[in-house]
Amino acid sequence: MQDRQRWLTLRGLPVPAQADVPALFRDPHTTSAGLFEDGKLLACMVPARDPGLSWGEGPCLRLGHVHTLPDQPDDITRLITLWASDLAARQSLPLVRAEILARHALQAEPIAALLRRLTDMGWDVRGSGPGREGDRVARLELAAEHRPRLSALISCQTHAPHLTADDRSSA
Repeated sequence: MQDRQRWLTLRGLPVPAQADVPALFRDPHTTSAGLFEDGKLLACMVPARDPGLSWGEGPCLRLGHVHTLPDQPDDITRLITLWASDLAARQSLPLVRAEILARHALQAEPIAALLRRLTDMGWDVRGSGPGREGDRVARLELAAEHRPRLSALISCQTHAPHLTADDRSSA
């Protein structure tokens, strides 16, 4: 059986509303990004320029509401990590920041295993606390880095993230 070549595409498209997808993806004012392989949606997220989160200093690319298709390999998370780092660099932003739900101590499983995988991919854990939505989260930062060879794996067709309505009022 011949190996098929994998082509992944990130597109700036609204994601169809489904019961398990947050209402944010249905909002026409939200620019979401989807990770597709052979036309199948594998992950979706909301990338936005952010002048800073309450727990971080300075501007960043904020990855919000990241959802991945269940039972997929870590390769999807790794591709999102590489793409986000490159996108931040192309936008002259020094960092990518994200929050992940952390109901228990960061050293407790299963969150500890996830954080170990993310730190192996280059993310730095910046502690925990209340997130933008009020839930307890683990806070993550990733350094921006130009990755010109990434285009061999990912065709990026997304628009540059912009300030969200909340961000414009605080900028």
